[in-house]
Amino acid sequence: MTLDAIQAAAADVGLLTMGALHEDGKTIVLFGTGPDFWAAFSASPECLDGDSHPVDRWSKRVVGDLAQTFDSTCQFPSDGPPYPPFIRWALRSGQFFQSPVGMMVHPEVGLMISLRGALILPTEIPLPQQDTPSPCRTCEAPCTTACPVDALSAESGYDVTGCHSFLDTDGGSECMSRGCIARRACPHSDKAGRTDAQSALHMRSFHP
Repeated sequence: MTLDAIQAAAADVGLLTMGALHEDGKTIVLFGTGPDFWAAFSASPECLDGDSHPVDRWSKRVVGDLAQTFDSTCQFPSDGPPYPPFIRWALRSGQFFQSPVGMMVHPEVGLMISLRGALILPTEIPLPQQDTPSPCRTCEAPCTTACPVDALSAESGYDVTGCHSFLDTDGGSECMSRGCIARRACPHSDKAGRTDAQSALHMRSFHP
């Protein structure tokens, strides 16, 4: 069992392997959405059946199948409470970083992070040494001035009320239909391959 084999199997079903780490003698592999996700998901029965929580249900089926293939277990951000420590795992993997607006940022998808599940392997497998620098290090940080209501800041935190109130206005319609303006302002977010339809689905889940 190798990380390359896991990455290839995940890519085949539309998932991006976003990071991996060792913890307590196990290997944790983190999966998220990338450029291939929307085509795979939008053709799935979970997307087409009209039932609630289609992305979560798709994630549990697809990551569950990967767990069976690699003789491992899996966990999901929606499991809980208590919830699995996905943020801690992500930061410890060396592939995620805190952005100036407080949200995590990833070199391959910018601020368009949507972690869908984690594979928990029972043993430690070899992992590449991580020396990836934060993509924010050389960035002019347009994300910090993009939000119309200044709801996002690593220093002052997330203004939940201000954000959600804005989304209910005519001005917030662009965020609802195309995704968070601050997330889209990140130069690396274009790599995520987000369509407007995918962003609108995520926004409806975030702000029904």
